[in-house]
Amino acid sequence: MLLGIEPRNCKVCKEGLYRNKTFFSGGWSRCALCDEFVHYSCLASGKFSFLKVRPRLCKTCRAAQDGAPSPSPKAVTPVAVGS
Repeated sequence: MLLGIEPRNCKVCKEGLYRNKTFFSGGWSRCALCDEFVHYSCLASGKFSFLKVRPRLCKTCRAAQDGAPSPSPKAVTPVAVGS
């Protein structure tokens, strides 16, 4: 009995993670946040477009992080200095 091989699809572009598609474009990597396999080109860019941000985040997780309100720093209260 042979078990069927389930093809993996990229979470970002919804295309298959096959060697014929990814061989010359960098392959694939796993997103550190959602733990899904994505094409290397579907990872969020870093400072330069050809470098990817670390930890490796896919474009959808990066957009969700940027859109989410970040926790604001606490207001600094002046400390009373007594003599």
